[in-house]
Amino acid sequence: MHAIGNSNRLGRRAFLQGTTLVLTAGALAGGRLLADDQSAGLRVGLVTDLHYADKPAAGTRHYRETLAKLSEAAERFERDQPEFVVELGDFVDAADSVEVELGYLKTINREFSAICQDRHYVLGNHCVDTLKKEEFLQGVEQERSYYSFERGGFHFVVLDACFRSDGQAYGRKNSHWTDANIPPAELDWLEADLKASGKPVIVFVHQRLDVSTQHGVKNNAAVRRILEDSEKVLAVFQGHSHQNDVHVLEGIPYCTLVAMVEGSGAEQNGFSLMDIAPDGTIHLQGFRKQNTYHWQGKP
Repeated sequence: MHAIGNSNRLGRRAFLQGTTLVLTAGALAGGRLLADDQSAGLRVGLVTDLHYADKPAAGTRHYRETLAKLSEAAERFERDQPEFVVELGDFVDAADSVEVELGYLKTINREFSAICQDRHYVLGNHCVDTLKKEEFLQGVEQERSYYSFERGGFHFVVLDACFRSDGQAYGRKNSHWTDANIPPAELDWLEADLKASGKPVIVFVHQRLDVSTQHGVKNNAAVRRILEDSEKVLAVFQGHSHQNDVHVLEGIPYCTLVAMVEGSGAEQNGFSLMDIAPDGTIHLQGFRKQNTYHWQGKP
């Protein structure tokens, strides 16, 4: 198994087990999307770690400003028309009461739901700190916390790692953020789901599957084994640690995206558009603080 550290140490180009990874700084690029030349494939909008809350900033986290930052992302997505959008968790920040946190959720989801009818929510630890999972899911009109769906010849998997080591689901302040796990029932579902699909796979998750630090899913080695054994996974996209990072493990890129909540002002924003070509080539165009990446598919 090969591990590559922070993307800043990778240099401009890396060749990893047949996967070509090109790294460039995220930018608005004068209003040009680098993947606009693609005539086929699928486009997806990605945001993560908005931590929206109507409360003063704390440290580097500017909770109220994510409304304006999301508005910038929405304008870009309206122009470039992704097939669907995904938020990778910590959509809202934790509150002291259910009523207050539901208010945060209603406010930010009103803006997010206006972007695209086809949208997907990955559960983050802050999403279900005070709320129960069913309350968050009801608030965003999503039936399940982990599931799969298909668009444009590709299979997409949404995972939920908001479970304690004993299998108890997060909710009502019953958990600690460092105790993130994917329980046996979800692992069994994931293995069966990947076996049943004959299409290339992209995985979305909040907590990280590629590190053994406090930001990692505790049993992520078991998750990775299932992904690797399927021989179908093109890439994994995750949030949680708030910084650009990439590891390629057994040929699968694990791409961590920057948090929208970090820093004050539009220049501190971060979001991305992902283009997937029919051959599995992935171009992730990052904006503002989000890095841009390119993984070459099969020739």
